[in-house]
Amino acid sequence: MNDDKILEIKHYVYIVQCSDGTLYTGWTTDITGRIKAHNNNTGAKYTKGRGPVHLLYSEHYKLKSDALKRENQIKKMTRAKKIVLINQSNKSV
Repeated sequence: MNDDKILEIKHYVYIVQCSDGTLYTGWTTDITGRIKAHNNNTGAKYTKGRGPVHLLYSEHYKLKSDALKRENQIKKMTRAKKIVLINQSNKSV
């Protein structure tokens, strides 16, 4: 074990689509666990009963404050702008 390595925590901002077509934006340090929570109805109140959800978009940041700022920016976007963001990220993959 190398004690010199510092665990780098990533703070994810994400957009999921619920089964009813709605989009939900959130942040987490465990993207896989968060998606599982949404799909098990133990995630955010907004997504309960709207599952299953699937991940459409994610970004990661080193600082929680940066992730929260970006989450807030995305939440203020219209649905159309979120879809453009999602489509742009899919083209760059």
